Amino acid sequence: MKKRALGRSGLQVSQIGYGCMSLVSGYDVPETRREMIDVIRAAVEAGITLFDTAEVYGPYINEEIVGEALEPYRDQVFIATKCGIHVEEGKQVVDGNLPGIRRSIEGSLKRLRTDHVDLYYLHRVDPNVPIEDIAGLMGELMREGKIRHWGLSKPGVNTVKRAHSVCPLTAVESEYSMWWRQPEEELFPLLEELGIGFVPFSPLGKGFLTGKYQSDGKAPASGGGAVYPRFTPEAMQANQRLVDYIESLAQAKGCTAAQVALAWVMAQRPWIVPIPGTRRKERMLENADSVNVVLTEQELEEIAKNLKDIPITGDRYPAEYAKRVGL
Repeated sequence: MKKRALGRSGLQVSQIGYGCMSLVSGYDVPETRREMIDVIRAAVEAGITLFDTAEVYGPYINEEIVGEALEPYRDQVFIATKCGIHVEEGKQVVDGNLPGIRRSIEGSLKRLRTDHVDLYYLHRVDPNVPIEDIAGLMGELMREGKIRHWGLSKPGVNTVKRAHSVCPLTAVESEYSMWWRQPEEELFPLLEELGIGFVPFSPLGKGFLTGKYQSDGKAPASGGGAVYPRFTPEAMQANQRLVDYIESLAQAKGCTAAQVALAWVMAQRPWIVPIPGTRRKERMLENADSVNVVLTEQELEEIAKNLKDIPITGDRYPAEYAKRVGL
């Protein structure tokens, strides 16, 4: 497995990571805990070293599973987890209070069976807590040895600037794929300037870009149960043009649609490390093998031209979730 540096932080991880959320949160829960652990350990054997989880996934059980799965490999892997969201009466609540973050890191360390977290994200920006205060606390946690690096999930560019000026960020995590390219506009130039890595989740468009939902007829729902606007029947039909285009690229390259979509993401910048998630071992191995798919400069230029001509129908999030990102 090839390695990549997340910006100028010195953190070297596998070129592709593994997003653990789908193991127990957001979709159907797998039948057994053993199956989940086996998939994670198979990812380690495939050379993946970056594993991404969060306190709120489950909540809590996701970290417990990741901790159990990775305990035998702890010195070979890098664990990323997140704080700043908790669940009240079945709903996610953004909460960045500093004592709460301290409680969160202690709970995460226990569940993950480790004495440190390699990359600790603020899961969502809390508009009621100055980001400078959060950054100061992250610096304290670093000095205490409880975390090695820190990052922000779904922040706006001004928040990134303010946070980085207090305690340098290692990574920003946000959505990015062939059908969601907004980070290219303002975020990528800033990350390049500041030397911050980028960790895109949903690099396969929640599976849509692989043709998954066309075959099984299901559409993913948000945590509140609402269907994502891009997954209404009308939107999926309109966006099929992009899926067909990706499939044509895959056929030309002799790989799968997932692999060419992931290869495209990794080709955009050398400091991008996508974290596709799946519960199925064969899909995880397929994703891992995407590091061997090489897109030439000519192919990338042609893809860029074609993507400009393919409109995307539907908002990324339901209104309630949209309010939480880009602060």
